Amino acid sequence: MQQNDTLGYYDTHADEFYKSTVNVKFATMQERFLTKLKRGDYILDFGCGSGRDTKYFLEQGYHVEAIDGSVELCKLASEYTGIEVKNMLFQELAEVEKYDGIWACSSILHLPIDELPEVMNKMAAALKGNGIIYTSFKYGTFSGERNGRFFTNMTEETFADLLNGIDSLEIQEQWTTPDVRPNRGEEKWLNLILRKR
Repeated sequence: MQQNDTLGYYDTHADEFYKSTVNVKFATMQERFLTKLKRGDYILDFGCGSGRDTKYFLEQGYHVEAIDGSVELCKLASEYTGIEVKNMLFQELAEVEKYDGIWACSSILHLPIDELPEVMNKMAAALKGNGIIYTSFKYGTFSGERNGRFFTNMTEETFADLLNGIDSLEIQEQWTTPDVRPNRGEEKWLNLILRKR
């Protein structure tokens, strides 16, 4: 239910969201992720939004597939990136050992906490051996609807608890950052790089 409401928000506000995120400078995070990969590796942009990061990874010489749950964002991101962005839900991921890296930037935070283990296990299954995941969550302990969308926030402690039930993934790096969008610097984010065991 929450996910449908959130997708409805993104479909309704797709143009506004696209314009507010597509030009945000995010190279520090993108490069930190890419240092763990080799040029030409396969990346899944898992909840690609505007397509900003997909386009960057393509321009750096990586093979990229992108998905998003919002039909309208898929249209905008497909046009922006030049590749077909597939419309699908996180729970529908069924690839096995296909990707070297999964980029889940500000995306799986829209899932309720009880749905995250299943999706993260699917993400791990979709990774090749020793593959990596980048993901990020708003920092804190809030879980619920805010501004028309559902969020699950995380701290280092709550994420460690979540990962206790996911044997195939381990934290390689975690760090906090301020929000990079204009006038949002007071918001903190928890960033994680996970590696498949």
